[in-house]
Amino acid sequence: MDLGPVYLRPITMDDTERIVGWRNSDRVRKNFIFQKPFTVQGHIEWMETKVVSGEVVQFILCETEGDRPVGSVYFRDIDRENNRAEYGIFIGEEDAAGKGYGTLAAKGAVCYARDKMGLHKLMLRVFADNTAAVRSYEKAGFVKEAFLKDEIKGNDGYRDLILMACLFPENP
Repeated sequence: MDLGPVYLRPITMDDTERIVGWRNSDRVRKNFIFQKPFTVQGHIEWMETKVVSGEVVQFILCETEGDRPVGSVYFRDIDRENNRAEYGIFIGEEDAAGKGYGTLAAKGAVCYARDKMGLHKLMLRVFADNTAAVRSYEKAGFVKEAFLKDEIKGNDGYRDLILMACLFPENP
């Protein structure tokens, strides 16, 4: 999926080391609800049980110029009965953060969820203190649905969580 300066390609097993490295960086991990260290075996299990089964659709976000992988986008907990899924993204390469790639990817994900997956609702969870991500999601069309106080316990205490979503009324 072409998004101008970036594009999305399907994830492969060849991306395992890259994903594990990105997910274990402090910058990425601090904004994930799942805070435990990420392992090669855990990623392989994720690929074999979630991605291969279609329960998760995952992409690698690449810069168009040079084809450099810089992050990942995924749709998880795909619920075909209720036509909904959860969206997630992370920018793994530090020098790619802050360039607007996340917003472009989120806009592309919204279109993909609506047009290719036929979803009625795409939701996400984001830490309330991750204000850059919240702004990015709002630019992509997500709206705040709920604020959950002290929802996730981390090493530094409890963190608030925001639930956001895009609705596609044209999809029943």
